[in-house]
Amino acid sequence: MQLRRATAAGALLLTLTLLTTLAQAHNITRILAKHPEFSTFNHYLTLTHLAAEINQHTTITVCAVDNSAMSALLAKKPSIYTIKNILSLHILLDYFGAKKLHQITNGTALAATMFQATGAAPGSAGFVNITDLKGGKVGFTPQDNDGTFPAHFVKSVEELPYNISVIHISSILPSQAAEAPAPGPAELNITSIMSAHGCKVFADTLLANPDAFKTYEDNVGGGLTVFCPMDDAFKAFLPKFKNLTRGGKAALLEYHGVPVYQSMATLKSNNGLQNTLATDGASKFDFTVQNDGQEVTLKTKIVTAKITGTLIDEQPVAIYTIDKVLQPKELFKGALTPAPAPAPEKPAHAPKSSKKKTKDAPSPDSESPADSPADDPADQTADDNNGAVGVGRLGFGGLVLSMWVGFLLL
Repeated sequence: MQLRRATAAGALLLTLTLLTTLAQAHNITRILAKHPEFSTFNHYLTLTHLAAEINQHTTITVCAVDNSAMSALLAKKPSIYTIKNILSLHILLDYFGAKKLHQITNGTALAATMFQATGAAPGSAGFVNITDLKGGKVGFTPQDNDGTFPAHFVKSVEELPYNISVIHISSILPSQAAEAPAPGPAELNITSIMSAHGCKVFADTLLANPDAFKTYEDNVGGGLTVFCPMDDAFKAFLPKFKNLTRGGKAALLEYHGVPVYQSMATLKSNNGLQNTLATDGASKFDFTVQNDGQEVTLKTKIVTAKITGTLIDEQPVAIYTIDKVLQPKELFKGALTPAPAPAPEKPAHAPKSSKKKTKDAPSPDSESPADSPADDPADQTADDNNGAVGVGRLGFGGLVLSMWVGFLLL
């Protein structure tokens, strides 16, 4: 009897330890995926492998910046290695929640960053000064800055005391040491690569469109992923392409590029909505990345294309072949799949009790498309898969209580 009690107690202790470990774990990619305004910042944490380093730390603060601030940084066309140094300056090796920021001892604190931990930061360049300013503002500045505070605390995004704090700051932290140019990759001729591997029609069409081609070239250094339709697929699509306006043709070509480097491993693990080179404010021009085992598909509201091969997958550029041309709903709204045809009219001799069912049937004149984004189960599934690890509907407290009762009954 005593042995059984001891065994049960040991199992309970082991379970509590495992559940505590799960409760403390964090995944920065999943946290930021719930906040679209940080999507570009989130992408570059993954591409620079900083996300994995963040997840390995038990005490950390991530100073996230929104898409607008990231656009200002990317406009300078830094290499992916320089971007990594800059973003690592935004990862503090200490916990700073909203409450702590407003209650800093003596009103100021000096925080070490992941940039400092790399050993690449000279002197004190890898430290960030955090100061509680007048009027309730909290300022952030790199230690090697001129003493001004170029960034301020905006809001808390998510906190798990005292494990991880994700906060929103107003702008990128400027640092000459972090922004120093890093060696970039050899120049790539992406159209030559595509032409030599079964995507010549798409490549030639891209070269003939100066606006779209320049957009691609401008993104090669900072990160670019291209989904290139194979020749047969693009040849069959050319009649539709020729009917587009000049702006529509450029948007269609840009829709096949993503302004970040995405390895195949990243595509398989980060399912969900994806911005493209054509994305511009209200014009979403996005598609959904989904995978089923080793197969990765790109789903628009018009068509679903499958990745069929890899032409190049070396940071900062990846080029994949696809079996269909991606068609954005912004250009082909009329091509949306029509709603199912209405059921045949009720026979005249049908019993009166069927009238209620007839009223409940969908109207043949319904204007709601069959593939409305709100009703797309694939999108909902992708969103569900981004959730953090949990302990089920029972909850932590319920599980512990159940185990304790079982222990007492032994």
